[in-house]
Amino acid sequence: MRCSSRKKWVLGLILGIAFSCQEKAENTNQETSQAKSGERALAPEEADGNYPYRRLSTYGFFEGKMNELEPASNLTLYKPASSLFTDYAWKSRFVYFPDGSQAEIIGEEMELPVGSILIKNFYYPNDFRKPEEGKRIIETRLMIHEEGGWQAYPYLWNEEQTDAVLKVVGAQLEVRFTDASGKDQIINYLVPNKNQCKSCHNKDEKLAPIGIQPKHLNHELDYGSFKSNQLAYWAEKGNLKGFEGADTHPSVIDYEDKTQALDDRAMAYLDINCSHCHRAEGPASTSGLFLTYDQKDPLKLGVNKTPVAAGKGAGSFRFDIQPGKADESILTYRMNSTEVGVAMPEIGRTTVHEEGVELIRQWINSMPESK
Repeated sequence: MRCSSRKKWVLGLILGIAFSCQEKAENTNQETSQAKSGERALAPEEADGNYPYRRLSTYGFFEGKMNELEPASNLTLYKPASSLFTDYAWKSRFVYFPDGSQAEIIGEEMELPVGSILIKNFYYPNDFRKPEEGKRIIETRLMIHEEGGWQAYPYLWNEEQTDAVLKVVGAQLEVRFTDASGKDQIINYLVPNKNQCKSCHNKDEKLAPIGIQPKHLNHELDYGSFKSNQLAYWAEKGNLKGFEGADTHPSVIDYEDKTQALDDRAMAYLDINCSHCHRAEGPASTSGLFLTYDQKDPLKLGVNKTPVAAGKGAGSFRFDIQPGKADESILTYRMNSTEVGVAMPEIGRTTVHEEGVELIRQWINSMPESK
């Protein structure tokens, strides 16, 4: 009897462990599935104004299905004339102004009121030839003007495209799409972590927006039911002061507009993609390379200029720009690379912007060769 009882006890213990392991495995699989889908078990939260919220949906930025990105009535669409390249991602941008507040144009800068929020959505059409047939939203980046200054918060969208969750540590995702030429593409898309945002959004060592200067917004935008100069529209709504008419403020062109002069297109490209670092107030100011739209000094643009300390980023080349010889210029060499320590910009892309490289190549090759 003792032997039989012991056998039963051992068998029960084995079965109990087996059932426990099976239950644990099922729970683990369920948790893994939830993690993969982006549906985290987050406690409910209220829109109490204590930013950042954990969920993007808590802000109430979008009406109806979130993945349609239909803005609420308190948001205003905006779009810079030229767009920063981010691995061919498409973007939609909105700005939120607190009730009764105004942005102000001061010189060539735009000062947004405390409480303002810039909302930028990054997404890929499934097929670039048929963008209306579906898209995948990857992330939404918020820049919130808090009492202590600007803060950046990246939100990662779930696979179901129903919401996005604050992801301060960043992420890496495989993105698949069909490009405009019909080729299938795979990109290892990088969502920057919160600290990396300052690498580009840096003005005098403080976090600052990109693409919101008057020169970027001083052009006409299609709002669906009407068209208007963006700055004029903001002023008309009572959200902007200091606007004195489109002709009194600088304006950048769209570098993709091939009807424009090559020099203007090239400078527009360098301004939006490079000048947030390569300007007097930027972290690359010590390079002596200044790539703002209005820069006219050939040496500051890199023409026949040797780099200060490019290291392996210079390759085997001597000058940032070798006039008439784009393929011997450090500028195009770095733009045409994805190697860490060589590629420029340093973050924000994992692929080469072929069209951008070709634009700058044409621009450099159009310069008279040095004698």
